[in-house]
Amino acid sequence: MEQKTINIFDFVGSKAAVSTEDGDGLFKKISAFLEKGFGVVLNFINIETLTSTFLNAAIGQLYSKFDSPFLKENLKVDNLCSEDRELMIKVIDRAKEYFKDKENVEKDIREAFDDE
Repeated sequence: MEQKTINIFDFVGSKAAVSTEDGDGLFKKISAFLEKGFGVVLNFINIETLTSTFLNAAIGQLYSKFDSPFLKENLKVDNLCSEDRELMIKVIDRAKEYFKDKENVEKDIREAFDDE
């Protein structure tokens, strides 16, 4: 399978990958490549600041469209420091849990706020 590499630094135009807007744009780009049958490599070289907000928008949303085995096979990450790798794992785990049982998770959240 042919792979497309997305350089995150070039995509966001900064050493900081922090905004939801940039994450949404990246999500759309990744989704388009995956839907066309390409594998995707995300290269985080030169990224110094990475937030869960960005990762939730860019990576977490992928689990609403694609299943975990497909993403594990077709989405790769390069040049991500161990601290940011741990953050990405947390984002992925939360996304899997959320999209696996979205209705009940949202119901639990609504109920939690109604109790206050």
